[in-house]
Amino acid sequence: MFRKPALSFGRLQTNWSNSLRRTLATSSSGIPQNLTEKIVQKYAVGLAPGKVVQSGDYVSIKPSHCMSHDNSWPVAMKFMGLGATRIKDNRQVVMTLDHDVQNKTEKNLLKYKNIENFAKKQGVDFYPAGRGIGHQIMVEEGYAFPYNLTVASDSHSNTYGGVGCLGTPIVRTDAASIWATGQTWWQIPPVAQVELQGRLPAGVSGKDVIVALCGVFNNDEVLNHAIEFVGDGLAHLSVDERLTIANMTTEWGALSGLFPVDDVLINWYKERVQRLPQPHPRVSEQSVRNIEENVIEADSNAVYAKKLTLDLDSLSPYVSGPNSVKISTALADLAAQNLKIHKAYLVSCTNSRLSDIDAAANVIRGHKVAEGVEFYIGAASSNVQADAEANGSWKTLLDAGAIPLPAGCGPCIGLGAGLLKDGEVGISATNRNFKGRMGSRDALAYLASPEVVAASAALGRMGFPEELEGKAFPAADSIRNSITIPKVEATAEATTAGDILPGFPESIEGELVLCDADNINTDAIYPGKYTYQDDVPREKMAEVCMENYDPDFGKKTKAGDIIISGFNFGTGSSREQAATAILARDMRMVIAGSFGNIFSRNSINNALLTLEIPALINMLREKYNKEGVTKDITQRTGWFVKYDVKNSTVTVRDGPEGPVVLTQKVGELGKNLQEIIVKGGLEGWVKAEIQKK
Repeated sequence: MFRKPALSFGRLQTNWSNSLRRTLATSSSGIPQNLTEKIVQKYAVGLAPGKVVQSGDYVSIKPSHCMSHDNSWPVAMKFMGLGATRIKDNRQVVMTLDHDVQNKTEKNLLKYKNIENFAKKQGVDFYPAGRGIGHQIMVEEGYAFPYNLTVASDSHSNTYGGVGCLGTPIVRTDAASIWATGQTWWQIPPVAQVELQGRLPAGVSGKDVIVALCGVFNNDEVLNHAIEFVGDGLAHLSVDERLTIANMTTEWGALSGLFPVDDVLINWYKERVQRLPQPHPRVSEQSVRNIEENVIEADSNAVYAKKLTLDLDSLSPYVSGPNSVKISTALADLAAQNLKIHKAYLVSCTNSRLSDIDAAANVIRGHKVAEGVEFYIGAASSNVQADAEANGSWKTLLDAGAIPLPAGCGPCIGLGAGLLKDGEVGISATNRNFKGRMGSRDALAYLASPEVVAASAALGRMGFPEELEGKAFPAADSIRNSITIPKVEATAEATTAGDILPGFPESIEGELVLCDADNINTDAIYPGKYTYQDDVPREKMAEVCMENYDPDFGKKTKAGDIIISGFNFGTGSSREQAATAILARDMRMVIAGSFGNIFSRNSINNALLTLEIPALINMLREKYNKEGVTKDITQRTGWFVKYDVKNSTVTVRDGPEGPVVLTQKVGELGKNLQEIIVKGGLEGWVKAEIQKK
């Protein structure tokens, strides 16, 4: 419950909608829920009677669908390695081939054939190379559908939020678990409400919205949050624009980006029903009528971790980069700099739908791609390309000199033709411009809307569509935005005690060891030189744990200690050893301001508990940052923590029996999640479930 407004970034709003305050219960349970929590409630399994899920809770989930792409074969290998032989629910699983579709080597074709044969044997829905990008197929074919919880072993699963479907990424172990048992686990993130106000000016698109959001709120404000979009501006955003915005909430740092189910979306689905062959197993008159007649909304007094606002009227075309989505610059400023480009891209799951191709074609019609520029185009799916061919937009782009690519990911992930070379500058309608992602690390990559990409391809430099007609480009106004972060009091609220599974400890206790840094990456936790050595013994893993952070970490810590660190702990690569190395030191829990999502998943999957308590790291920083106080890089604090699992409460004392300095409510660790820990992690739990059969 939020009791007092707190200081915030940007322009402070001290009075905001009562919809953000948990004051009166509106649900029959007496506990209000936001839309994210309500959808999770639908797909949670094994809940205690009467349990109402809330942000912070660990829950077991049975997603409506689970998609994997080119990584389907590694998932299959893990699935078979667990002893599984049959996918539990073959209607739940979808396999698509989309990442490396230009690769015709024998090795890749064999992998693709293995995936196809496995899918056929298991009877799951399979979409071959050339059919399109998996996320687009999930939307086109209704696997991602309003009020569903749909996951994929790919980071851009957030895309599904554009159609009112809670989409979030999972790792390969999770996918194998879903294949074998139908379920995995999720910790419900803090939920941020993003209000889009007003209406976009002419020439400004959904891509500009998310580029602006990433650039304006670029201090990890929504890192590892679920996002719910609201506001009167939504009525003027098309479904394609919503999909673009939801897609890039991934780059913004969020775990989901959920739009509401409204008239815009309902009407879009009614048109889809007319276009799809009927009867369709997922998108039909009946399924659309069901969501139209059974609307799910956030309770009026639902709780949100923070509220961000963006005034759409204040936007102009914006560009991300170079080489970072956290840098957003008004196109007006870049156009004035006469920045030459070498390559342009209209590809990917972000901006290669029909409306995007049409928009680019309308800009470049009657013009040619500038000399010295290569303009690559690839539709999001074969269906999209067929539609673009039918309405003439595809031909318009080809006549202008665009180079076609097959429907797939391609250069967006640095695969296939058209990659950036040393010293080149590229402008792309994709979602990521990380250094080296689209080719050379010595290239510069920018992100923009399809219209700006097409105009820049014809101009040979970054510029506006208006410039192709000899018109002056418009000036940019400053973006109007705000953020409000309510103060969360560090106290434990009364709650019903949870159940404890036999074999699971009722409490976990230990001294806090402070590693005072943000963004401690997985290489700092477990050195990369050991990552691909499969025979590293547990003793060696314990010895090198945190070695790249502090070479003397092992001398300063002991079994039973609890690491307390800053924000985004465990960022970086997906190596599971970052979690297992900490366990090898007989440390059972890590507390941080926040965690990298993949590290968090790998931790539970390997039976390492994690707790996010921002108030605790802030208190310790205040203690040790005082003038005259010395602090080691790995500091024994003398503070002792007790995690009461049954009551979902953390108590911190100054000394083993000293005064209480913090009492904090945390998310509930349900019996299903306790069972995963008891079994030694997700793989152990899956094996046990298979043996039950």
